[in-house]
Amino acid sequence: MKLTLPGAEGLRLAAERTGEGPPVLLLHGGGQTRHAWGDTAVRLAAAGWQAIAIDQRGHGDSDWAPPEQDYRLEWYGEDLAEAVRSLGEPAVLVGASLGGLAALMVAGELAPEHVRALVLVDIAVRPEPHGVDRVLAFMEAHDQGFASLDDAAVAVAAYLPHRPRPARSEGLARNLRRRDDGRWYWHWDPRFLHAARAQPPEAWEARMRAAATRLRQPTLLVRGGLSDVLSEAGARDFLDLVPHARYASVSDAAHMVAGERNDRFTTAVLDFLAVLAAPAQPSPDDRRSLQR
Repeated sequence: MKLTLPGAEGLRLAAERTGEGPPVLLLHGGGQTRHAWGDTAVRLAAAGWQAIAIDQRGHGDSDWAPPEQDYRLEWYGEDLAEAVRSLGEPAVLVGASLGGLAALMVAGELAPEHVRALVLVDIAVRPEPHGVDRVLAFMEAHDQGFASLDDAAVAVAAYLPHRPRPARSEGLARNLRRRDDGRWYWHWDPRFLHAARAQPPEAWEARMRAAATRLRQPTLLVRGGLSDVLSEAGARDFLDLVPHARYASVSDAAHMVAGERNDRFTTAVLDFLAVLAAPAQPSPDDRRSLQR
């Protein structure tokens, strides 16, 4: 079911709800939409959770930032804080890349009392600059759009050579929009890329690191084993900051973990959610590392 959630200062966030039960908010990465999660929402619903996949500001069907606002990371955190406060009960936040940074900000700083648990997907407080640059370069390379969905599929396949190309390219229509000139364009506000370039990781690392040290909620970090955005050293750095966190490595996925190995990613999340009601959290010595 489609719904609208509040963002910061009246901005509206498009969302889609699947299932009933305690809420789990799914927050996509930069340049994606709420459709980035594959079958995750369906499997969460089957396990008794209410999955709410959100289009973040400037993406998909959500509002674009008005002139007096922009796409700095702070706004994504403020949007999510407003959305989670509106739910009426604490939610689990599952955030990939950009969505993970917003979720970390909310859980560790802006609205921790409204966060039941946190799942970070291939992002932490110290991403690899060359990996971030590769992601942004791909997004910037196609500002003139594509002549067809097949052309877009070819570009994605070149960007993700380790990922089998889907047999049909029609699924990309959920992330692209056809404009009056007949070409297909990614469904995000181009201003988002300007903000991403103007605010590199070193600009927000200290704030994210401080938020991580304040986390008290059950936390899971999921890393793609082939990722060039979050290295193994970056993951271990986060686990040192958050000793109670659990860790899962999806060995044959890169940065887009949920899209590349959705079955293994979702199983790791469901395994984590299954222990939320346990009487005690694992100690640092007992922290489970799930190699999937």
